[in-house]
Amino acid sequence: MTVSADTKRRFAFATALRGVFMLLAGLYGIIWPAQALTVLVLAGGILLIVDGALGLWSLTFGGGKSGNYWFDVIANALSLILGILILISPLIATILTVTFMSTLVGIAALVVGVMQIVVVTRERELYARIWPVVLSGVSYVLLGLVFLFFPLLSASIGVILGGILLIFFSFGLFGWAWRLYQRSKAA
Repeated sequence: MTVSADTKRRFAFATALRGVFMLLAGLYGIIWPAQALTVLVLAGGILLIVDGALGLWSLTFGGGKSGNYWFDVIANALSLILGILILISPLIATILTVTFMSTLVGIAALVVGVMQIVVVTRERELYARIWPVVLSGVSYVLLGLVFLFFPLLSASIGVILGGILLIFFSFGLFGWAWRLYQRSKAA
């Protein structure tokens, strides 16, 4: 199937537009990480509302019945309620969501770090050098403590790193759009 030059130009434009949105989102995340985090939580709230509403609609009108009907009704209703609560108070939702997620990541990092240290010290005769593994374990423990004691700072730094990645990806999309555009001129 042959694609016309006009269609290739539209593909190039759409790809470049994706790059522009990605670049703007990345810059927003780097310049205003706390606000970007709130926007992400709000987007999650909107997704919960849509998911809960569509799930309840599917159970009621769409024939989406399963063996766990009441479980599905409760799960979808809770999704809807949680989404509404997030949209009503985005600041509190952001703080609670970020704190909860940071606590989970912090606990996981602590467990991994302590396990690495315990295992390498118990089985030190199997390792030529144990200090790299001990250093890795200590790094995990420190990372876990940072996530536990500074959850909002950790999340903001994560948003900044995500913004940097978005900027890099946007340049990749710009390059791809340019190649698509050049191919459209050759056709």
